Amino acid sequence: MSARTPSRRGETLTGSRSVSERGPDGLVTGFLFKVIREQIPRTQEELAADLGVDKSTLQGWESGRRPLSATKVGNLVAVRRKLIRLGAPPPLVEALNLAMDADFILGEILISAGDQPTGEHPLASWVLTRDTTHMIGWAVSGVLPGVVAAQMNLPAARRGPVASAPILGAADRSTFFNTLRQNAERAGREGEDVALLRRQVFYLSSYERGWDAADWFDGMRRSGRLTASVSGWSPRWAEARSVAAALARQGDPELLRDFIARSLTENDAAENANLNYWAHWLGLDSRPQIDDSFMAERGRPVWDASALLRQLAVRLDRAAEYTDLYVHSIWALLIARRGLLDADPHVAEDLGARVRILLDGDRLSSQSRRELEAVYYGLRIGGFGTTRN
Repeated sequence: MSARTPSRRGETLTGSRSVSERGPDGLVTGFLFKVIREQIPRTQEELAADLGVDKSTLQGWESGRRPLSATKVGNLVAVRRKLIRLGAPPPLVEALNLAMDADFILGEILISAGDQPTGEHPLASWVLTRDTTHMIGWAVSGVLPGVVAAQMNLPAARRGPVASAPILGAADRSTFFNTLRQNAERAGREGEDVALLRRQVFYLSSYERGWDAADWFDGMRRSGRLTASVSGWSPRWAEARSVAAALARQGDPELLRDFIARSLTENDAAENANLNYWAHWLGLDSRPQIDDSFMAERGRPVWDASALLRQLAVRLDRAAEYTDLYVHSIWALLIARRGLLDADPHVAEDLGARVRILLDGDRLSSQSRRELEAVYYGLRIGGFGTTRN
């Protein structure tokens, strides 16, 4: 995609902009670059001098007028290394790749407005990870991605309005979500070979808080374009999981609880697929995936079970909308990998503290409470049983 030279009209406190005015190419990457500069910290003039570029070039990177992705590869590598030498947090510099991925997807969806063939859609042949998804979410909802928040120190107070997120303007956010739903409806008529596109569209659509997701999903189910419950792994199973997660994100946990009970529990293929997907989503399986078939892989996994338990445990009491899925996944992982609690006492101790908090509350489903009590018992006796009840 080629960069355009936009005006500065329409810029707001949140850094929002219209594609028609400013172009989508470098929105997220440019904002993240500014965050990195502020973490070093440097002024635009100082960092431009450090990097050996004109101040106007650096301003173009930050505004998105001159996307960083358009920089020659060798120059971009050099810029990244210099940023780290200057004191930029390495995870933030690494996150520039995620931001460029997000900008590419945003640009493709907004420019095409639903006109491209389904097979060429950027969500049809690339399985997103959590961090890339959250980068996209940053631009359409303003929610700060965890990979960025974990590395940030608040900049010194400045005069005047300060952008807080690289968020698209209202018109472009509307176009983005409307185009996503049009893609889902078109893909719904084209069979299982585009299930990846549908499920990723469903989940990204859940970032629009003012949208009646439950009503739309119900209409898709009635039309036969959406399956809410699937037995055993298949592309439709992965789609049903994402739909249930999307509705939970919108505040309705019932479909997710039903999915766990009917399409996950007691089904070894589905349990295995769920753990494989978690490993990919959380970045523990770093292999790029062009479709969902990796979820069906059996045998020795490429991801580390202790690392997955650590990641799930950390999030257990943080994302209330997904508590049931976290609980079940931890329970299933401990059954599948007996001895895991003994392998890392620090993770077991942290998990125990979070489990006690949840068991003392009242927001667990009956199934989640049974599973969490089994986990708690396993923590107390220093192991984990195999009984499923």
